[in-house]
Amino acid sequence: MARRKRKAPSINSSSSADIAFMLLIFFLITTSMDTDRGLARRLPPPVPKEQKDQDVDIKKRNLLVVLINSNNQILCGDQYVDIKQLKDLVKEFVQNPFNDEHKPEKVEEDVPFFGKVMITKNHIISLQNDRGTEYQAYIDVQNELARAYNELRNEISKEKFGKLFEALTEEQQDAVIKIYPQKISEAEPKNYGDKK
Repeated sequence: MARRKRKAPSINSSSSADIAFMLLIFFLITTSMDTDRGLARRLPPPVPKEQKDQDVDIKKRNLLVVLINSNNQILCGDQYVDIKQLKDLVKEFVQNPFNDEHKPEKVEEDVPFFGKVMITKNHIISLQNDRGTEYQAYIDVQNELARAYNELRNEISKEKFGKLFEALTEEQQDAVIKIYPQKISEAEPKNYGDKK
């Protein structure tokens, strides 16, 4: 008699799709994905409809132009500076500690918690960049400008309240912001080219 070949039992694969699905869900839940974060900037409020386009006269002494050219060089005012110097130059401009006639004019304001203080409330920092400016250079300059304001606010908060700006109450923060309002104007990129 001839022997019949036995068929090898096949593996039941009906549940393999379920197992693959469960593994997929497990890995989606347990792994973390990098999420892109935007810039922490508050947009200005919308312009009222009844307000017409008006040119605002800004005194030259109240304006600090920060320009990034296509070679990622930073021109602050009338001098080329390194990114490491920018924060201190902006702080000095906004603060104007010696009431320099080439820096923003000081105006007396009545600020809650502080009383009457002389502040440079009309100062503006104009950030301009070339179309060829690298994105990272632009972000680095943005960060240094924000850092200058943060340091100024922390210094006056420590001096007056003994704690950092972030730890203050909302009313105290508003008072500090009134002394150091963040006024950064961003112009549309242009083709400035290399400004050597």
